[in-house]
Amino acid sequence: MRVGLLAAVAAAALVCGCTQARIDTGTLPSAAATAVTSEDAQVADLLARMSLERKVAQLIQPQINSFTPEDMERYRFGSYLNGGNGGPGGNEFAPAAQWLALADEMYLASSKPLPGGEPVIPTMWGTDAVHGHTNVVGATVFPHNIGLGATRDPDLLRRIGAATAAEIAATGIDWNFSPTVAVARDDRWGRTYESYSEDPDIVAPLGAALVEGLQGGKSEPQRLRGARVIATAKHFFADGGTAQGVDQGDVNGDIEALKAIHAKPYPAAIAAGVETIMASFNSINGVKMHGNRELLTGVLRGEMGFTGLVVGDWNAHGQIDGCKVDDCPQALLAGLDVYMVPDDWKALHANLVAQVRDGTIPMARIDEAVGRVLRVKLRAGIIGPESRRPSARPAGGNWALLGSPEHRAIAREAVAKSQVLLKNDGVLPIASGAKVLVAGSAADSVAQAAGGWSLTWQGGLELDNATYFPGATSIRAGIEAAAREAGGSAAYSADGSYSTRPDVAIVVFGEKPYAEFEGDRKTLVFADEEGLALLRKFDAAGIPAVAVFLSGRPMWMNREINAADAFVAAWLPGGEGAGVADVLFGRRPATGRLGFSWPAQCDGKPVNGPEGALFPVGYGLSLDVRQPSRRLDETCGYLVAGPSSDWFSAGKLANDVSVSAGGQPLPSFRGSAGGVSVRGIDYKRQEDAREIVFGPGATLSLSQPANGTGAYRILYQLPAQPAGPVTLTVGGNTVDITRQLALSAGKGWREMIVTEACAPNLGKGIAITTAAPMTMQVASVSREVMPAGADCSF
Repeated sequence: MRVGLLAAVAAAALVCGCTQARIDTGTLPSAAATAVTSEDAQVADLLARMSLERKVAQLIQPQINSFTPEDMERYRFGSYLNGGNGGPGGNEFAPAAQWLALADEMYLASSKPLPGGEPVIPTMWGTDAVHGHTNVVGATVFPHNIGLGATRDPDLLRRIGAATAAEIAATGIDWNFSPTVAVARDDRWGRTYESYSEDPDIVAPLGAALVEGLQGGKSEPQRLRGARVIATAKHFFADGGTAQGVDQGDVNGDIEALKAIHAKPYPAAIAAGVETIMASFNSINGVKMHGNRELLTGVLRGEMGFTGLVVGDWNAHGQIDGCKVDDCPQALLAGLDVYMVPDDWKALHANLVAQVRDGTIPMARIDEAVGRVLRVKLRAGIIGPESRRPSARPAGGNWALLGSPEHRAIAREAVAKSQVLLKNDGVLPIASGAKVLVAGSAADSVAQAAGGWSLTWQGGLELDNATYFPGATSIRAGIEAAAREAGGSAAYSADGSYSTRPDVAIVVFGEKPYAEFEGDRKTLVFADEEGLALLRKFDAAGIPAVAVFLSGRPMWMNREINAADAFVAAWLPGGEGAGVADVLFGRRPATGRLGFSWPAQCDGKPVNGPEGALFPVGYGLSLDVRQPSRRLDETCGYLVAGPSSDWFSAGKLANDVSVSAGGQPLPSFRGSAGGVSVRGIDYKRQEDAREIVFGPGATLSLSQPANGTGAYRILYQLPAQPAGPVTLTVGGNTVDITRQLALSAGKGWREMIVTEACAPNLGKGIAITTAAPMTMQVASVSREVMPAGADCSF
């Protein structure tokens, strides 16, 4: 009776709007000295009074756009998240107040009294705030991890973590899926910028410091309270070690050798008190991590002693052999505690309940996982005497925290400390009184400087500064202010034109925004020539030029380095471009040092260590160092247009290319034959691509009578994973590509490149055979000459 009464009183207080309302969870809060008090006893007491359905709900994490407050009230999900493109009411650009209102709404729905004395367990909201609370307009945008790794400054990371936590807490969110402690070893990976370094000894202390900043130090009395949030170390483990840098791919090798590199940051994060760890999408030696009990339970818990909560990644459990996103007991049995199941939560909940009842999942395993969720909530004050709706918490609705001057000052400091000076013939620091020309379209784009995971998942150049990044400072604006303060002037011209000859030009250019898998690259060659053309223009005119390169990874830049008088690796600095100017004008020293090896050769492949590096890890010039220029080799096979031929492009099949299925012709690459059906679909314009539906045991072949040369390049998309084996036959070689296609499924348009590396004697044609039904969409097929040693990739 006491539990029901307290819950009813708490609910009534919430309805009346009392800001200090608390939710009773059955732990007998405040002065009830005779009640259970130890964490273990509190958890045991709660578990003893929870129904199976409520327990399973604690292990389900849907996304905000797939359920309602009514669903929350009915199911009582343990947690929920916003996806990279999700926001309140489906608006990813919703103002901060709407984020807080939704947090309140979900909290209240999860906190309504339950019948029969069952304890109320409020929910918690998780978000990807990977370089500041960058899902929310107006938040401080810090540099991405690749830049922070160049600072080597754990104290700075703690302050960034604390600032980020405060801004998250202001919007009512409890849990941050950060820091990423990946050790990126193949910079073709689209998430390289989420890694601090290729060196685990650099990654470990920085990741641990961010954990302490987000949560508070283990000895701090206000740890996980006030303006702190729950942290997550991710993605356990070896996400940065996949073959050819393919996102969510396979990592191969001796397990102890892999652990020595990729698992090394986790003990440091655990020692710092990280409450949650996220399992990785990737597989190790063919076994998906979400189903790998040996690693999730044996290594993470047994060897490393982690006692906290293991959360899954976006539907990643569905990639385990024998699993679907709504039916996967294997993940829980392997050691996963919380399923991140954005949309299929209802069926997963029903299946898990049934699997407990039929003995597939032991109740002890359910209690263990739920207990871990409850412990995190107890520690964070989400349940217990301090429990209150988000807007009534100390930081809730404190909009002065969001993008505050103090936080932006930390971000500006981080930007300056992350700049790595790779070349300086004497033009830096820029002299007082100088007339400066700022060139390059990236100079005035906060969105490009911010990169991915910035308001939208992939980021985007369409996000203008004033609307989407209020309060931020573009690199252009930072340079203009610094030039004025130094007694000079700065003018901006995206195309580098000028009427008055400048004393120095600053060219800002680089990679366009991207995030995971969209950012995967086939090579590390930077082929965009906007910056190169500008640098060569100023070089020819005798105007000293500074190259400021924005990127999420080191890339082959020999041409740009040759053409520039100074070259700065600025990484993805975020929203405080004045930090770049601080270094260019000498207001702050150039202290950034590379966390990644910079490639010397244009072979398209990554470098780890001094061999093959133009600049090794740890390299970085000080402003007082004048480095004599040396001419770098600009030879690059990937930039030389070799013989190529389009077999299928823009909806048209080349005259001398034939298509067949089961030995029967398919003129114009349409129709049905041999168990294959082909129809026109739209890619960029009407019916410029083909959708190919394979029946079981079907083969589609493309061939050219002449003995063609070069690798095969196919632009394709797979809506779903293959249901059975798929093979590729090229020049008499048959290659099993089932796993590669499974990894590319559902990720949009991708390139398949087939070279001599996996199919010697490329021959006159290519054929795909499926053992089970499969649908593939193809936009283009071509052959082109590539440099010797070019990898096959999918």
